[in-house]
Amino acid sequence: MSINEKKLNGIEDNTRRTFMKNSGLTLGGLIVGGAVGSLLGKKPMTKTEQASAPMMHEMAQNPNKALMFFTPDEFKVVEAAAEQIFPKTDVGPGAKELLVGYYIDHQMAGTFGNNSREYMTGPFYPGEATPELGYQTHLTRKEVMTLGIKALNDEAAKRFKSKFNELKEEQQIEILKDFEANKVNIKGAATSGFFFSLLRKVTIEGAYADPMYGGNKDMAGWKMKEFPGHQGSYVNVLDKDFQKIEPKALNSQHSM
Repeated sequence: MSINEKKLNGIEDNTRRTFMKNSGLTLGGLIVGGAVGSLLGKKPMTKTEQASAPMMHEMAQNPNKALMFFTPDEFKVVEAAAEQIFPKTDVGPGAKELLVGYYIDHQMAGTFGNNSREYMTGPFYPGEATPELGYQTHLTRKEVMTLGIKALNDEAAKRFKSKFNELKEEQQIEILKDFEANKVNIKGAATSGFFFSLLRKVTIEGAYADPMYGGNKDMAGWKMKEFPGHQGSYVNVLDKDFQKIEPKALNSQHSM
């Protein structure tokens, strides 16, 4: 090998080592603020970091637990409202534990929230809307949801001088009942009753849809109903008495 070749190889090796070091790929190294820090020299976590560590671990275990549409403040309102629609009982967990808020968030960010597969050209007759006429507003579902969340907060501020998600349970229920009864005015081309029906619809869906969509954590919604989920076959139980079957999610196909 010539001297020039050795020099070139040396440059290449140094470049590669520098890249690995700066990328945190060296043995025992980790990224700390964009630089590589030694495990032994890493500063201990602050109280704030320690408090958030379990949440970060859970998010790493469940990638569905991520916001795609709502702001964190909007998410808190939706989560609180969904919990009142589908509360925790002796039978099982409520919307919050089932991660229904994330299901709703993901739906609003997708084709459902954008009304991508529906006819969205006028004329519109919101005042004469009947089930036969279908969707009667030029607003998409995500726009209705955004208006409704703001209206929940506005109503909470007007009645109780607070944000909706910070109200007492009975105060939240009081407001939601008035939304359902169409007694609250929303500033936009949607009614409070329409918003409530949308919120209720996606809340129930989130409690019972396959976990791959963000809700129904650990299939707990199915377990409450003793729903078997997505079983590959029932051949092995056809000739037996009725029995409880552990539910399976769509991802169970990978273990078959």
